[in-house]
Amino acid sequence: MWLYIMIAIVVIILIALFVMYNSFVQLNNRVKEAFATMDVYLKKRWDLIPNIVETVKGYAKHEKETLNEVVTLRNTTYEKMSNDEKIRTNEQLSKGIHRIMALAEAYPDLKANENFKDLSNQLIKVEDEIANARKYYNGTIRLYNNKVQMFPSNIIAKLFGYKPKNMFEASETERKNIKVEL
Repeated sequence: MWLYIMIAIVVIILIALFVMYNSFVQLNNRVKEAFATMDVYLKKRWDLIPNIVETVKGYAKHEKETLNEVVTLRNTTYEKMSNDEKIRTNEQLSKGIHRIMALAEAYPDLKANENFKDLSNQLIKVEDEIANARKYYNGTIRLYNNKVQMFPSNIIAKLFGYKPKNMFEASETERKNIKVEL
């Protein structure tokens, strides 16, 4: 009788381990999917930036510092970056893009330029898509991190090397209003 009880307990524990492990695999795959979705929009923005910079260059010749900063960030090879590098670089690009868009307010001719209008509308759309993808990514990370950090699944996480992941957060400078001085 005790033998059957012990076998039943071991079977239950093994089933629980399999279920928890599979849930980690599932959540980890959701995190990858969420990042891939966000990555598509980040890449769209990445490809749009040179066109915006070129359009602004003609109007804001003395704003070279802002433009050069964005161009320098943009000239790194996107495909060779790790996910964390993509997140950090895109946070820096966001700052530069916000400054470029603020420059348009100071240059009425630029603001009226059809090419700039079209590019800025595309950028606004991509930024909205990135914001939505960030929400999905961060929600998926929250579920994953909860699983990694909560008992008893945290034991399985440690056994199989699952660690908490970072959310895609706005930097402190992104939260502040941009000050344009000419």
